[in-house]
Amino acid sequence: MVRLVLTYGDERIPYDVSQDERRTSKVAIHVDPDGSVSVEAPPGFSECRIAEAVQRRARWVIKHVQEARERHKHRMPKEYVSGEQVLYLGRRYVLKVIPVDGPPKPASLVGSRLQVETQRQTSEDIRARVRAWYKVRGRDYLARRLEQVSKSLPWVRQVPALRLLEMKRQWGSCSPSGEIIVNTHLVKAPRPCIDYVLIHELAHLKHHDHGPEFWSLLDNHAVGWRKDKAQLDNLVEILTAD
Repeated sequence: MVRLVLTYGDERIPYDVSQDERRTSKVAIHVDPDGSVSVEAPPGFSECRIAEAVQRRARWVIKHVQEARERHKHRMPKEYVSGEQVLYLGRRYVLKVIPVDGPPKPASLVGSRLQVETQRQTSEDIRARVRAWYKVRGRDYLARRLEQVSKSLPWVRQVPALRLLEMKRQWGSCSPSGEIIVNTHLVKAPRPCIDYVLIHELAHLKHHDHGPEFWSLLDNHAVGWRKDKAQLDNLVEILTAD
């Protein structure tokens, strides 16, 4: 991994460069929802050649970085107290903190509330219990949805392995071995947004890069994906708040 810097006017934007053996002629530039920039380059590309390619798209990079900064400007940290809102599959629930004397039960949804029992009554303890609940519910929902979506796509011969990982830069990825990796925070998003991410990563089983054939495949099998992606990007500071 190499870190370079894009200079454009008064802006200096660092970006990480990694090699992608599946790429042969062009670099891929990604501006992630948190505003960080990463570049995938074919093996053998010199730093100078990579920097020139990024410089040619400097205006596009700066525009998207500034949009990400604006989205994050008003982000407030959670306090993990009763009355706060939590998200699950795009719906809002009210956090209900329940002090207990004995061993606390796992967090659970009860109607419109996420009930969290706590013996220690600290924000760190409540946060850990909420995160554990998200992990369990996310693994269950995303595994079931991945199986359903996989069976609807003609190029997917078998349901790939799924791994949940808390990521700052991506909603999902597809490993060279075909494993689908999904951001733990994704389970907070609306269902259509989740499906978009799953289909996007499953499309990489057929087309490894983001070339025209990849986007054509997405157009055919994820109708309305542009709207879902835009919604996901607009919600990023809420979905990743922790």
